[in-house]
Amino acid sequence: MPKLSQHNELIKQKAAELGFSACGITRAFKLSEHEQFLRNYLEKNYNGTMNYMGNHFDMRLDPTLLVPNARSVIVVLMNYFPPRMQQGSQAPIVSKYAYGNDYHKIIKKKLKQLFEYINCEIGNCSGRFFTDSAPILERVWAVKAGLGWIGKNGLLLNKQLGSFFFIGELIIDMELEPDKPFEKEYCGSCTQCLNACPTKAFVAPYVLDARKCISYLTIELKDSIPDQFHSKLMNRIYGCDICQDVCPWNQKAKPHNIDELTPNKAMLDMNSQQWLQLDQQQFDTIFSKSAIKRAGFNKLKQNISIVLPTTKTHNQQ
Repeated sequence: MPKLSQHNELIKQKAAELGFSACGITRAFKLSEHEQFLRNYLEKNYNGTMNYMGNHFDMRLDPTLLVPNARSVIVVLMNYFPPRMQQGSQAPIVSKYAYGNDYHKIIKKKLKQLFEYINCEIGNCSGRFFTDSAPILERVWAVKAGLGWIGKNGLLLNKQLGSFFFIGELIIDMELEPDKPFEKEYCGSCTQCLNACPTKAFVAPYVLDARKCISYLTIELKDSIPDQFHSKLMNRIYGCDICQDVCPWNQKAKPHNIDELTPNKAMLDMNSQQWLQLDQQQFDTIFSKSAIKRAGFNKLKQNISIVLPTTKTHNQQ
């Protein structure tokens, strides 16, 4: 299929120009082999209060229900490993993916440009693009598109990038030549990610009980964080990178060069006292373009008060 192969090359070249670190293509089909795993996960309530994970069950498995007559799934990765880290050694810790501007808007904008390019340069097609914003098994599709394997912490791993990257998808009704699925896994006997989790959130390799995950507790959980986890947050107030930080595949992670993901200097330079004194106006200013807005000011302050309990003293003075 020389013409289809040429189309693939054009799409991948454009994806690279847009700043994506990798791009792979697979056919759109129902992921029947993942249906039972997903059912078991939901039945055991490992999704916690994230009830949306149980919505649109069939759609999660079948992209043709998201895009009528879908033929191809284009999967892109974007490196977000930051060029600099938070400065204060005692300051509350924010997950690296939230250092810059909200990735949802950045990736969707670039996927829209890729979609428009395909329509202009390759052929008319219909489709939709997503990043962590639709009922779709992103990591599974990335494996199908040849971009890596799923590690024991449930995250996609790529030999060149490790796991510090965002995943985006463009589902279209155009036939493209599929890449070879990634059929190996390179974790071997390593269990560093599982062993390092302070809350023991991994029920088994590849199975995360979100109800114990620090990312879930500090972002998704709307209620107060249960007392038994307070001493295990490891100073983290928004998200958690522990299982990624210890992964051997991330030891050679290289900083990204995406302008829109440039770390927020004001946030990186905040010390413990500044976090303690953070008010609504400062929150709105510092995090105006950040994914941290998702948690909201009150949730963030609750998290800060747990990892920096001197907040109580500060408020009483």
